[in-house]
Amino acid sequence: MKTIISSIFLSLSIFGYSQIIVGGVNGTAPANNKTAVLLEFEAGQNKGIILPYVRTMPAPAEVTPGTMLLDASGNNAAQSKVKYYAPGNINADASGWVDLSSGNRADISSLMVVQPSSTGADAVIEEVGAKTIIGASSSSADGVLVLESTTKVMVLPQVESTNDVKDPAPGMMVYLNGTNKRLAVYNGSKWTYWVP
Repeated sequence: MKTIISSIFLSLSIFGYSQIIVGGVNGTAPANNKTAVLLEFEAGQNKGIILPYVRTMPAPAEVTPGTMLLDASGNNAAQSKVKYYAPGNINADASGWVDLSSGNRADISSLMVVQPSSTGADAVIEEVGAKTIIGASSSSADGVLVLESTTKVMVLPQVESTNDVKDPAPGMMVYLNGTNKRLAVYNGSKWTYWVP
C-alpha cells in the first residue's frame, strides 16, 4: 500500500510539477495564491498530518534541517515528544533538535506495540534512501516525504479548534485558523501551541 501511494505521489510530481490537494479539490489556499502552493489539504475535514514515529533518532549527519518527527526512541516511547531539526536554533538541544511539545511528554508505548518492528520474524525493513519527492524529479534531502521547491510551500491542514479533531493520533500537526492563529502539535496526550 505504501508503495502504491508513493508511486502515485511520485508520478504526480514528476509529470505535472503541479499542486496536490489531499482530501478534495479545493484546498484552503486562496485562488490567487494557488501558484505558490505545492501541497495542501481540503478545508473542513478536521484532520491533521501525522508525523513519522522514530524508534531510533537519526544522527545529525543524516538529517536535513526542517525534518519533523515524533521521538519514540529508546525509552522515549513512554516520554514521546514532537521535534524538528534546526541546528543552530537557540531552542535546539546539543543534537540540533527543537522540542515542539514544550517539555510535555506522552506515553505511547502501548501504540508502539502495534507498530511494525525493525527486528525479529515480523520485521519491516525499510529501504535506505527510499522517499517520495513532490515538486522535483530528485532531491538530495532525506525523508519519507520531501517537498522540493524554491518557490512553493505546503499549507498545513487547517482546523478552527483542536477540539474539532476527534481522536488525534500522536505526532499530529494542524494549523489553527480560528481566533488564535497558531501551529498545534499533539504528542499523544496533549496539544502544544506555537504562535507564529
